[in-house]
Amino acid sequence: MESLWRRLRAASSFLPEPVARDPCVTLADCMHPAIPRLVDVQEIDHQTASLRSDLERLPALVRGLDAQLSGALTDVVAAKEAHTNNLKERKKLELDVQQWKDRARKYRDQTGAVKTNEAYKALLQEIGNAEAEASKAEDLELDVMMKGDEIDRRVKSTEAQLRESEASVTSQRKKVEAEGLEKKKLLDAATAKREQLFAPIPEDLRDLYTRIAKRHNGTALARVRDDQCMGCGLRVLPHIVQLLHRDDNEEVHRCENCGLILYTLEPAATHSPSASGNAEAASSTP
Repeated sequence: MESLWRRLRAASSFLPEPVARDPCVTLADCMHPAIPRLVDVQEIDHQTASLRSDLERLPALVRGLDAQLSGALTDVVAAKEAHTNNLKERKKLELDVQQWKDRARKYRDQTGAVKTNEAYKALLQEIGNAEAEASKAEDLELDVMMKGDEIDRRVKSTEAQLRESEASVTSQRKKVEAEGLEKKKLLDAATAKREQLFAPIPEDLRDLYTRIAKRHNGTALARVRDDQCMGCGLRVLPHIVQLLHRDDNEEVHRCENCGLILYTLEPAATHSPSASGNAEAASSTP
């Protein structure tokens, strides 16, 4: 029995010593007790600002979709108007051709009744002029008909584009509306969560947070990392950093440069016993 006890004691000498816990290893262990809540509130405020920004841009997206559809509809109206004008022009040219041909036929019918060569020649000249004008009108009519074919294709193309736009806009509008509902739902949840977190914080600290956040676009707190304020990048005074790491600290500390409320997530710097022992030995060496 005694031999077993000695063996157990000998084995226990190889077990590691318990590691001492840092006095400040989490946000909740340090600083003013309301700071962790304010950090969460600030994160929610940033999220809600982003959600509001997204919601504010949705009406512009809807207006853009409406403009897209309106543009496609305008193209169809313009193409159909061009088609109508083309038909009117063709009608007019058809009447011109017919009128010149009728005039030429009228002069031709009169040639049998003339008595003199001069009158006959005059009729022939009128016939030639009428036929020339009829020919010009026919050429113009042909050009207008060719343009009409092109306009017909344009009408069909714009109508097809309008149908595509209507389908696309309808689909995109549904997505925008769904996104809006989702963002609104997230915003309502975040707002409720913020109220829940913000209510227990002392009134003076709530007022301070609100004033600072208003001046800094929704940001009232800045993390201290490597002894620097992450809000402005300037170095934080050493004694402030030490206070932030104390587990009994209940004060609110602000950056002397930007005025943001400071907090830290870093554990306090510690010196190992071996390192301090070596330092003492070195200092005592003559």
